[in-house]
Amino acid sequence: MENRKIIVAIDGYSSTGKSSFAKIIAQKMGYVYIDTGALYRAITYFAYTNGFIDNGRNINEEWLKQTIGHIRLCFKTSESDGRCNIYLNGANVERNIRKMEISEKVSQVAALPFVREYVDKILKRYGKERGVVMDGRDIGTAVFPDAELKIFMVASARVRAERRYREIVQSGGKESFEQVLENLKKRDYMDEHRSVAPLVKADDALLLDNSNMTIQDQLDWLKEILKVRFNIDITI
Repeated sequence: MENRKIIVAIDGYSSTGKSSFAKIIAQKMGYVYIDTGALYRAITYFAYTNGFIDNGRNINEEWLKQTIGHIRLCFKTSESDGRCNIYLNGANVERNIRKMEISEKVSQVAALPFVREYVDKILKRYGKERGVVMDGRDIGTAVFPDAELKIFMVASARVRAERRYREIVQSGGKESFEQVLENLKKRDYMDEHRSVAPLVKADDALLLDNSNMTIQDQLDWLKEILKVRFNIDITI
């Protein structure tokens, strides 16, 4: 593999498998993986558990704005299974941030300009040395518009809901498929229509519709792109 390091920015809709794909890419390329969605989820979890969001999903923006500077977020790799977990003020909150009660609120929190500014600073620190893979909603448009490789992932709403529903069932969740599908559609709308850094495909991003693709299909697609565009050869 060539020594040149690049930034791989993966954007797209919820439950397109961005994180799973990005983790594998990072491992294959020997890069650092950054789960940007986990940062927004952790901030949402912090706001919710500290009473800054009520059951009606109303956010006390002023309180959150005053306290966000005291939030400490970092990623640590688990020695037992090698997974990258997010820590909030020293506590592993990886499982907590994946619950439906957080999923229902994260798009609202992520739409707040001061929250995005806070997260962007964290991401830019990680990306300073290149050699990173990041997935999110606006990595290739707002955070790293100069990323060498941008990928925009899509899949049909029903396919994405089925994927998310399987994850919830496996983790012991009780939500119905209809609830998952409705939540996903609401998140799509909010992500597309927020005033700050809405979800949109960058002009120079490559479209990857994985509705009917396996992970292996996606890796084969990527391998060819890396070889042709960057002379980077990875083992699949």
